[in-house]
Amino acid sequence: MCIQVRAKALASGPLLELCSLAVKEAAPYRAGVIVNDRADVAVLAGAAGVHVGQDDLTPGAARAVVGAEAIVGYSTHTVEQVQTALREPVSYIAVGPVFGTRTKNTGHDAVGLDLVATAARLAAPRPVVAIGGITLENASSVIAAGAASVAIISDLLVDRDVTGRTRAYLRRLA
Repeated sequence: MCIQVRAKALASGPLLELCSLAVKEAAPYRAGVIVNDRADVAVLAGAAGVHVGQDDLTPGAARAVVGAEAIVGYSTHTVEQVQTALREPVSYIAVGPVFGTRTKNTGHDAVGLDLVATAARLAAPRPVVAIGGITLENASSVIAAGAASVAIISDLLVDRDVTGRTRAYLRRLA
């Protein structure tokens, strides 16, 4: 299990504090922490890695900062971007938004399960992580389409019981 820290508006100092705390709190659960956009903060916080998007550092530049052993994830939204990602030193390829989402304005239409399946086929053996509009009800279909895992944000907060909802996902996807 991985937890991604995404706090685009947070200044560097507070972001480092938040990420360092996340790494400390996640350790007993053997959960890795991935820092969104900031390879430098990922290294300083002792995080497992970094996730970059189309407008961030290239995955190669991020890899140069975090090192060979760290996780580097990369967001994609089209087949062409998936193909470009395959030429980069990435650990996983994120695809989305799979379904419509209100969590953040992605600037992209829902890509659907077909892109998840295509990305999984092209990227093998690298894992594909599906993101965007994932719910407990549709997560199984995303895994069936070929995603190795799902990234969930708002659906974890549906009933304000993050622990219970997380357990429900683990049961459903086991």
